[in-house]
Amino acid sequence: MVVPGGGWLFYGLTMIFFAFIFIENPTNKIFYPKTGVTILMGITFTHLLRALIIRFKLKPPIVAQKWWLLTVVVLSIIVVYNFANSLLAEWLHLYSPEKKVSVEKRFLINLLFESPLILVWVSIYYVWHYVELGTKSEIQKVRLESLVKELELKTIKSHINPHFIFNALNSIRALVDENPERARTAITELSNILRSSMLAEKLETVPFEKELNIVKDYLALEHIRFEDRLQVAYDIDEDTLDQPVPPMMLQTLVENAIKHGIGKQKCGGLIRIISDFKDNHHELIVQNTGQMNGNASNDGFGINSTHNRLKLLFGAQATFSIRDLDDSMVEAKVIMPVKEL
Repeated sequence: MVVPGGGWLFYGLTMIFFAFIFIENPTNKIFYPKTGVTILMGITFTHLLRALIIRFKLKPPIVAQKWWLLTVVVLSIIVVYNFANSLLAEWLHLYSPEKKVSVEKRFLINLLFESPLILVWVSIYYVWHYVELGTKSEIQKVRLESLVKELELKTIKSHINPHFIFNALNSIRALVDENPERARTAITELSNILRSSMLAEKLETVPFEKELNIVKDYLALEHIRFEDRLQVAYDIDEDTLDQPVPPMMLQTLVENAIKHGIGKQKCGGLIRIISDFKDNHHELIVQNTGQMNGNASNDGFGINSTHNRLKLLFGAQATFSIRDLDDSMVEAKVIMPVKEL
């Protein structure tokens, strides 16, 4: 209601302003009453037009079949507005006696010169609502993208390889009689991993030190299964321990290295985890014995989840690559932005 009322008031003030500039005697008894009537009639009929637009569901966006109905409604309001304006001017004697014309002629004059005011109002009304509709659609799109991002992250982070859990439980069962103390420690390690997985859904990043400790528990459990076939080496810059990393991402890469690297080697092999700063980035590397054979797609979830999580969290600021170092080693490298602590 404020918008059309304000628009008509602005129109009236504009008319008065130009009257003082171009008309010799703008303070005559007709000009101000006639301007006031125009404003009141304009507000009344545009409010009526707005009510009809809402009543017939003609607000933007409107289907193509209803454009004709909108045209009829607008033209009807224009005709009624000008006819009522002409009758009111006749009733209130808002005309110069020496220039008096018939109601019919005054109606035609008003139809010619004042109809554009209604058309301008309709144009502003629809432009305003289309802009508002576009803004709301953009906001909804951003919210939807945010929701999709959140769901994608939760889906990726909640993934735990069920085979690892079964293997770990079988390993623990084998230790119960043989080495009860190691079995108790293994249960604690498995509990830490499962707890970390559940907490991962609530966090976008965790300190690298926390993620590294979980990976150490994971590798300790896998060592029960592989025994001497699994060798582990760490090359960690202590300054990187406070850097934020996606939760469970390092574990996913190490799990991938175990499954597609060490697990396929008859004599086992080595897993080396490297964390360092390079070119003002945090560089996280997992190397393992094995070969890709030129096909990274075999790595399935590990590769895809790492790509997706880095893209969702850091965009173009982070990269992920995996390649053969030589005939016996594969390297997965993650480069992330450094967070100043």
